[in-house]
Amino acid sequence: MNAFPPSLPAMDATPIATCDAMLAELVAARPRWVALSTSERAALLRRCMETTLAVSDAWASTACKVKGYAEGSNGHGEEYLGGTLAVMRNLRLFAEALEAGGTPPLPKVTRRADGQWVAQVFPQGLMDKVLFTGVTCDIWIEPGQEPTQGRIYRDKRAGKGGDGGVCVVLGAGNQSSIPPMDVLYKLVVDDEVCLLKMNPVNEQLGPVIEQALQPLVDAGFLRVVYGGIDVGKHLTDHPSVTSIHITGSAAAHDAILWGPGEEGRANKAAGTPRLHKEISSELGCVSPVLVVPGAWTDKELAHQARQVASMLAYNCGFNCNGARLIVVAKGWALRARFEEAVRACLDGTPTRKAYYPTAQATWKRFTEAYPHHADLGTVSDPTALPWTLLEGVSPDDGEFALAHEPWCGIMSFVDLDVGDDASAYLDAAVPFANDRCWGTLSINVLVDPRTEKALGARFDQAIADLRYGGIGINCWTGLNYGLVNATWGAFPGHPPEDIQSGKGVVHNGLLLDHPQKSVVRAPFVMAPTPAWFTDHKNNLALGRIMTRFEAAPSWFKVPGVAMTALKG
Repeated sequence: MNAFPPSLPAMDATPIATCDAMLAELVAARPRWVALSTSERAALLRRCMETTLAVSDAWASTACKVKGYAEGSNGHGEEYLGGTLAVMRNLRLFAEALEAGGTPPLPKVTRRADGQWVAQVFPQGLMDKVLFTGVTCDIWIEPGQEPTQGRIYRDKRAGKGGDGGVCVVLGAGNQSSIPPMDVLYKLVVDDEVCLLKMNPVNEQLGPVIEQALQPLVDAGFLRVVYGGIDVGKHLTDHPSVTSIHITGSAAAHDAILWGPGEEGRANKAAGTPRLHKEISSELGCVSPVLVVPGAWTDKELAHQARQVASMLAYNCGFNCNGARLIVVAKGWALRARFEEAVRACLDGTPTRKAYYPTAQATWKRFTEAYPHHADLGTVSDPTALPWTLLEGVSPDDGEFALAHEPWCGIMSFVDLDVGDDASAYLDAAVPFANDRCWGTLSINVLVDPRTEKALGARFDQAIADLRYGGIGINCWTGLNYGLVNATWGAFPGHPPEDIQSGKGVVHNGLLLDHPQKSVVRAPFVMAPTPAWFTDHKNNLALGRIMTRFEAAPSWFKVPGVAMTALKG
């Protein structure tokens, strides 16, 4: 008897003729979307907040059925926190940005000594400071650019508005918030109406997402379809489609741009793409965790072990920012104790259904490449996989685990040949992360406050030197994703021949025009238990109450949110 609930039946593929009819409707609706004022757009998003709240319970419940989570489990809570809550914040922040004419106020803007601008985008006010004590988010602007906001809205006011476009959004199969949030970004920031193709992995959420965004559907600005590669190829190749956004793998991106198999390899080598459309993308990463050596207390070590274990186990390891490489100093006095504590946390974390169809094959490929590995947690169902720590992963160029993202519950500890000195560690770890680890989407940095103070400007320079689109200091980059104030996407500059983590960003709740990277910082030890810890004791109630809070923030609701969080 299976330990996990049975899967939902697959959705029927949308007929090609229906897809064509939907694209024709979007082409007709495009001029109306482009002509809408910022206040009219904001009103539509406010209505979407109401419809999203109305289906939030059904949304989370459906996601549980897709992933095999029991009702009332921590996985159920994650489907509010990473699903409905994130979408609600996105809707609210974009509505507020539009109500401000596309240029919402920035809490603070500074300029570094080298001339680069940095915009603080969180906290935005006292309520944020109360609910997220000690958490900040800065967006670093691309060098040579100004911290301007809402380009399309500035252009429209200047009489230089464009014609918009029609975007096919190829939805992600892991987090249920990704497809609707990608749609919202294309609509609000890129001025494009959208056809969303659900990923077959979580396609059963499509009808719920459609209900959540029903005002956009009713107005003709969004359509949702289903199907496999054949439907996707028809849509991306369609002459009415002006742009494509994909959240998925670099291989899927390359198949769209260059073509499949030998055809694709030849086209890439010749520099002759099969499509000439704008393609934005978010394509994953091996997401290193840089553990800066320091004299951690027992409490600090235990807290960070829980956090690192959660970085892997959240959503069963199917996160593009899931921790894959824990980068430690070989001579750190606490190195062995820290790994032992992470292993103990994972061993005590219930295993989950490995709901991605490729998970078993991926796990086999990595464990065959690293026959010495530790399998942790109790596997009580054939559809589950153990949490797995690969052993013997070298920091050298060409190492398999540095160049491939393990899309399941796998991580590795990687030793850099340095002692206990934090400065020497940063001298080795930053170029290691930049030059030897695949992808530039997200990186986590753990540093105790005493060590950071001693490092002084050296630590700030390390953050400046990291070429990652999302940097989490003392927190998982899942917080970068969930805040929505931050940008989410690769560090800029990947050519199409080596796309790595992708091109462009999403989220970006305050509509900055030229983001380079987002840096989220949290206290080294957070209390109460952060929502993304997989051993949180009350995350289901917290996810529900936070979704409702974001739908209509109020000081009257803050005590209830705080009390719910304290039970974590």
